[in-house]
Amino acid sequence: MTSSTETGSATGTPDKDYNLIWYVEACLSNALRLEGYVQDAERGKDTEVADLFRKAQADSRKGAEIGKKLLRARLNGG
Repeated sequence: MTSSTETGSATGTPDKDYNLIWYVEACLSNALRLEGYVQDAERGKDTEVADLFRKAQADSRKGAEIGKKLLRARLNGG
């Protein structure tokens, strides 16, 4: 469901802000899920896969931090 205009009428939150909130949540959720994947790979003694998941987890954390910074600035009127 995409729209060419920003609405926010259903949630009371403008789409651009809602989208940033969703993005941060998705990044954090992904980082949490990847923690389990890292542990699975380590139990299987597969360091190559564990390293891949650690890198992906770091990227997800970085995305969340960037998203939080942008969201904070926008919600503070900046």
